[in-house]
Amino acid sequence: MLKVENLNVHYGNIHALKNISFEVAKGEIVTLIGANGAGKTSTLQAVSGMLKPSGGKITLKEQDISHIEAHKLVPLGMAHVPEGRRVFAQMTVEENLELGAYILNNKKQISEDIEKMYARFPRLKERRKQLAGTMSGGEQQMLAMARALMSRPEIVLMDEPSMGLAPILVQEIFDIIKEINTTGTTVLLVEQNANMALQIAHRAYVLETGEVVLSGVGKELLNNAQVKKAYLGA
Repeated sequence: MLKVENLNVHYGNIHALKNISFEVAKGEIVTLIGANGAGKTSTLQAVSGMLKPSGGKITLKEQDISHIEAHKLVPLGMAHVPEGRRVFAQMTVEENLELGAYILNNKKQISEDIEKMYARFPRLKERRKQLAGTMSGGEQQMLAMARALMSRPEIVLMDEPSMGLAPILVQEIFDIIKEINTTGTTVLLVEQNANMALQIAHRAYVLETGEVVLSGVGKELLNNAQVKKAYLGA
């Protein structure tokens, strides 16, 4: 579904991503793990059109999207849940969800999809008229995920969904990611919580200073000595 070949990104004179290559097949959860500054967020932002690559190729369903603007990728089936949630703080939960469906014109369909989000995220239903900025971090993360799903994406990019959340909420967020995947949505996940990410991922890529240094099946990397030492505190 998604293929990244020799991706390069520069910030001025800084070479942030160096010939990164990876693939995400339809129906997979693929995770990118690595330390702060490894290039995980830059990779997602380049894939979703928020950063312009300085080299390489990105294809989505065999279409070259390397230089397509971010908003034009949503109708092609891609959604991005950004780091830090980025909900519209001065709008209600329901208004945030409606904005997530901006590419859809069928009001009945949008209403039905909102009800599906409330079934999947019951806490959002309880707070449907509440301003998003007044909710807890975990609730805002659920809203950011639900808002992305409102565009009916085939692939969702998630950037650090567990960041700053209490352990009990972290487990809930990862359970939701698995559930989203079982309903047919492909997931590309960036996570600092390598242990949790590798437990749910079909495959994983390890990034260090802008390069892929290791890849493999998620559960196999959990038992990899190099990964354990660097990312799992072993």
